[in-house]
Amino acid sequence: VQLQASGGGLVQAGGSLRLSCAPSGRSFSGYDMGWFRQAPGKEREFVAAISWGGLSTYYTDSVKGRFTVSRDSSKSTVHLQMNSLKSEDTAVYYCAAGARATTIMNRYKYWGQGTQVTVSS
Repeated sequence: VQLQASGGGLVQAGGSLRLSCAPSGRSFSGYDMGWFRQAPGKEREFVAAISWGGLSTYYTDSVKGRFTVSRDSSKSTVHLQMNSLKSEDTAVYYCAAGARATTIMNRYKYWGQGTQVTVSS
């Protein structure tokens, strides 16, 4: 595993969680990072992405205004702050590293193992 995702859990609707994605065993210096999620019985979908420098961020429409993607000062760890969570946000969340921040899943070369987020209504 080269990316370690953490921070998932069970939360009530309207609550918040903060996911983190940290490198494990190698550096991802210069890589853009993305977050994807996969709900049971559904395809994996794009959630958010951030450029290496942190100046550019991208979100899928359903999370705009509720989720914030960021990088720490060392740029090695990426966070996904999730507020006002809804039951439809329930999924396994994956972080990924790629050359360019994009919504396209197969453009990301490295993937984390996923962390479960469950939102109860």
